[in-house]
Amino acid sequence: MSKVVNIFVISPDTHSERRIDPHISVETLKGKLELITGIPASNQVISLLNSESDPRLIAELADDSKPLGFYGIRDWQVLKVIDTNPAATLTGQLTDVTQVEKFELTTDEYAKRQDTVLAYKQRNNIGRFAPTCEAPAEQSTSPVDIAVGSRCEVESFEAGLSKRGTVRFVGKTYFSAGIWVGVEYDEPFGKNDGSVRGERYFSCRQNYGVFVKPEKVNVGDFPVEELDLEDEEM
Repeated sequence: MSKVVNIFVISPDTHSERRIDPHISVETLKGKLELITGIPASNQVISLLNSESDPRLIAELADDSKPLGFYGIRDWQVLKVIDTNPAATLTGQLTDVTQVEKFELTTDEYAKRQDTVLAYKQRNNIGRFAPTCEAPAEQSTSPVDIAVGSRCEVESFEAGLSKRGTVRFVGKTYFSAGIWVGVEYDEPFGKNDGSVRGERYFSCRQNYGVFVKPEKVNVGDFPVEELDLEDEEM
């Protein structure tokens, strides 16, 4: 048997994890548990349970002279300590709030107090006390002179990089407000295949599709750029 075992100790007022030598007697254990649970050793009844998730009774530690190992105690079992005279030791009363007198206020009394959350919100115009204002009118959408099927070039932050493609969609979307332009790039510079969040607006190969604001799109005669590989091939 190992030198120590890891067990849980529970009582009406405590719950803790402890390391205990299985060679000590039940009498010695009770002395230690008195310091943990506050229950006098003479008042203790100790039960050994299988685990916290399976509280089956394994044994009652009824013989003070027996070592804990006699009861086959092992890791992560539970020692449940009951007080046979709780009235004298106040066991369980520290966690029993049923006898505590409650401080209660009526709604009107609460509203008159100045040291409450309600009063704070009223003073600082927070939440339902915030000034009401009319919702801003929906911004009018200016006409976008970009035709589906047009060749285009999309502005890029990378110097010397030209992102050319074909306009495949112009209109409102579900993923954001305003007008968006869907472009199918000639090369895989995009972020999608013409769909966003499960909603399809046009179809193209994966990573060839992108949605941009109209001001980022230049429509015109932008033919597909062909790579000159003659100097790179032997």
